[in-house]
Amino acid sequence: ITTLSAAEFAEGAAKLNLADSYVFIGMLLGGAVPFLFSSMTIRAVGRAAFLIVQECRAQFRDKEIWAGTKRPNYGRVVDICTSTAQKELVGPGLLAIFAPVVVGFAMGPYALGGFLAGMILIGQMLAIFMANAGGAWDNAKKTIEDQPKTSTSGKGSEAHKASVTGDTVGDPLKDTAGPAINPLIKVMNMVSLLILPLVMNYNLKDGNIVGQRYTIGIAILGVGLIAVAWAWWQSNKESDEMKAIDEELSRVVAGE
Repeated sequence: ITTLSAAEFAEGAAKLNLADSYVFIGMLLGGAVPFLFSSMTIRAVGRAAFLIVQECRAQFRDKEIWAGTKRPNYGRVVDICTSTAQKELVGPGLLAIFAPVVVGFAMGPYALGGFLAGMILIGQMLAIFMANAGGAWDNAKKTIEDQPKTSTSGKGSEAHKASVTGDTVGDPLKDTAGPAINPLIKVMNMVSLLILPLVMNYNLKDGNIVGQRYTIGIAILGVGLIAVAWAWWQSNKESDEMKAIDEELSRVVAGE
């Protein structure tokens, strides 16, 4: 690993040119990452909410709980929140760590610079958009609830029902996806700085690497691709807890 001087950094920054196809593609990939990351976090919230709702429904259908002969399992809901929050962090975390690794080792340091530029530019605008849009949807519901209760306004009206739907979408935007983009940007920048010496020596874009250096570059790129692919697959996978709760709910319904 080489030690990069300030002069080498300045020389590299001067070569960042949008006319370079690698830099341009890197910017496009960087701009896409915040959208993928936001999708993963919003899906994580949806899965956690699904597990909690299904657990509550299963307990509500238990006649012994309604009769007072059985105590509700409050700890189960808390356990779902805690365990799901930890498990769902793995996918977005791997994306934040290994996306710069894949771009850097596959396309070189200048593409990595373009990747960071696109990610920062799009990420900060997307974060502001989601925070403002989510807050607007949330407060729209509160505004309607403060109105006089009539057929067209206030709680129970069609406008209120629509605002509840908007609030359901807005909450994960303003409370989860929007704020999470800030640490995404920080983590990707830090990872890029840490791997930059390796990228300059072992990236596959430069045709002058052969033998062991080429093998090292291929190995690092392969690990990065596997990690990113697994993170995406995990974000779309139905968890074992969801399957178990569905089965338990089916048994409770069948026993009625």
